[in-house]
Amino acid sequence: MTLLIAGLIVFLGAHSVRIFAEGWRGAQIAKRGLGAYKGIYSVVSALGLVLIVIGYGQARGATIVLWDPPLWARHVSALLVLFAFVLLAAAYVPRNHIKAAVGHPMVLGVKIWAFGHLLANGHLEDLLLFGGFLAWAMFDYRAARRRDRSEGRVEVRGTLAGDVTTIVVGAAAWAVFALYLHAWLIGVRPFVV
Repeated sequence: MTLLIAGLIVFLGAHSVRIFAEGWRGAQIAKRGLGAYKGIYSVVSALGLVLIVIGYGQARGATIVLWDPPLWARHVSALLVLFAFVLLAAAYVPRNHIKAAVGHPMVLGVKIWAFGHLLANGHLEDLLLFGGFLAWAMFDYRAARRRDRSEGRVEVRGTLAGDVTTIVVGAAAWAVFALYLHAWLIGVRPFVV
């Protein structure tokens, strides 16, 4: 569990700078330059992610069961993760109504992904991983929306083509990940009982 916790602290800590230390971030960018700041941020984030992956894998080998989720929770989780993938696509597909409506679809997608996984998993390492990401995403989304309001940021209006592309790309990515990549990368088949 130690590596998992350390990874969460490093990864989510790096991703929390804009929530808790916007002034410090601005000072670092002014001092080092945007490219250097992004480079350091990327290295720290990658280190945190590696620690999370290794730590989660180790924790799954010596798991502590906290609760036994009902079978229906897997189905609800799969549906929620589909929405999360569409939101992830909305962050990158230009001119879609989803991004215009929610402002930060990737962070909202992380919230939904984490919540769905908390429903379907009842081990301590799951609570740490998904609960940590859910808590971070809640704080980050609120901070990002507050920044948007204070800066007077207005999203570009969406188009039907942008919406259709967002939904198709998100649903296709979800299907590939759920049916093939999840088992290969995580070792769990979401649709096998």
